[in-house]
Amino acid sequence: MIDWTILAPAAFFAGMVDAVVGGGGLIQIPVLLGQFPQTAIPTLFGTNKLASVVGTTSAAIHYGRRITIPWPIVGPAAAAAAIGAWLGARAVSLFPPAALRPLILVLLIAVAIYTFIRKDFGIHHQRLSNPRRELRLAVAIGAGIGFYDGFFGPGTGSFLIFLFIRFLGMDFLHASVSAKIVNVSTNLAALAVFVFHGQVLWQVAALMACCNLLGSRVGAALALRHGAVFIRKAFLVVVVVLILRFSADTFLY
Repeated sequence: MIDWTILAPAAFFAGMVDAVVGGGGLIQIPVLLGQFPQTAIPTLFGTNKLASVVGTTSAAIHYGRRITIPWPIVGPAAAAAAIGAWLGARAVSLFPPAALRPLILVLLIAVAIYTFIRKDFGIHHQRLSNPRRELRLAVAIGAGIGFYDGFFGPGTGSFLIFLFIRFLGMDFLHASVSAKIVNVSTNLAALAVFVFHGQVLWQVAALMACCNLLGSRVGAALALRHGAVFIRKAFLVVVVVLILRFSADTFLY
């Protein structure tokens, strides 16, 4: 028996968090695992992807109506990310994703420390003066993080936001909406694989998608109202949660 008093609020909150800084899967996947302990993991991942991509797409559209999206770099980054995600999914059979946990944990700690120390990090939006270099960096970021998302996944949105700020000079608001667009691309690439293999609980995913959609509208509205400073704080919270999760997975299991 599905307990919608747990699944629905979880999907709503996941959509809200994901619309601001990413990390909705941290909420939805554990809940799905708890509600469907006998269901194959790929099926639950596919269900999560379908619910998430609806909310992420809605958030990207909502952001796009209010702020200018740098499409000349975000578009190529999203295309590169889709290819990277497909290659990453193919590589899963060659190398165990769990082996990446210690490395990802170290990277997340570095991201948290850097963001915390640099108080002005991501507060101001200043594009690079060299368009070609900007495009090359955007494609490299998209391809690299896309591969990671297809291969492993947790923290994809947070890594995208950090790299867009650090290397492309975006503020948290522009980095967040750019990350959403790239994340939609990687999610669709992964979802195509899950759908092709029939690994989706369609009714559950549809209802969760509705809740995720509502949450994403609330999250995007909060981000637009309170700006880069608010997103920076939310980003640090999500990164700390990711660090705690990876620490538990690495040292306790």
